[in-house]
Amino acid sequence: MNLASATLDFTDQALIDLGRQALNTEIDGLRAQVPRLGAEFARACRICLDCRGRIVVTGMGKSGHIGGKIAATLASTGTPAFFVHSGEASHGDIGMITRDDAVLALSNSGETDEILAIVPVIKRLGVPLIAFTGSAGSRLAQAATVHLDIGVPAEACPLNLAPTASTTAALAVGDALAVALLKARGFTEEDFARSHPAGSLGRRLLLHVRDLMRVGSDVPKVQAHTPLAEGLMEVTRKGLGMTAIVDADDHVLGVFTDGDLRRALDRAADLHTTRMDEVMTRHAKTVRANTLAAEAVLLMETHRITALVVVDANDTLVGALNVHDLLRAGVV
Repeated sequence: MNLASATLDFTDQALIDLGRQALNTEIDGLRAQVPRLGAEFARACRICLDCRGRIVVTGMGKSGHIGGKIAATLASTGTPAFFVHSGEASHGDIGMITRDDAVLALSNSGETDEILAIVPVIKRLGVPLIAFTGSAGSRLAQAATVHLDIGVPAEACPLNLAPTASTTAALAVGDALAVALLKARGFTEEDFARSHPAGSLGRRLLLHVRDLMRVGSDVPKVQAHTPLAEGLMEVTRKGLGMTAIVDADDHVLGVFTDGDLRRALDRAADLHTTRMDEVMTRHAKTVRANTLAAEAVLLMETHRITALVVVDANDTLVGALNVHDLLRAGVV
């Protein structure tokens, strides 16, 4: 058959219809899973919750790819897990499984030789075996501690051969397991962020003001009696668009920003005779170093400001930051 010429027989609409048909077949496969989540699903969850070690996920071929994703989802949502290729397990990798672990095996047929080959070892270890298969009468289903039927009415593949709807169903049930465990463990956003420190959520939830603030000589500050002209020079030198006004002990008395400068110029304030404490904003918004960076963002947005001074419990100046520091860190 000439495949190149055969494709010419398909109109754009025919291709679209085929794609929609595939999606509808997969949706039907997913709908078939919902009523099946019952007592066996709860037993699978209990095994995972009681597991003192890790959930070892295994599978071959497309089921192996799905198993890898399920293991990754479990691990990132509070259930320690990793994937072991079933073929490699028979050649030494089964040594990764300990008596404290539980095994989750995926096989649509339930007759995958590589998985069946390691079942006796799993049984000898006394490790619980959770099986995802599409056949309750299969050898893997019969050997399992808990069997979850993930069978689908049909594959999206028109030949009903290529794993399509069945792998989608396995992935979805794996997600259902991970989500149920997540909720049962009381897993929080902060827990998720600790598993994803390089992601945007991790940056948003884990970074504190102390991680981003300018310190030492990079912090803009002047004394209350400093002339306005010198205060402007400090703002320019430090590049934060503001300066703190402090007393002799570095207690913050106020801040001076671009807005304060505009107001001072509107009053025709003399740059050389006007003192900083005459043009500063008193009772300025401040943050503590242990404040989450996300809270600092909210404070800036709420009060329409672009910079903050950082103080300790005694209102002593310890640092400063602006919106650009937050942008560079990916918090905004």
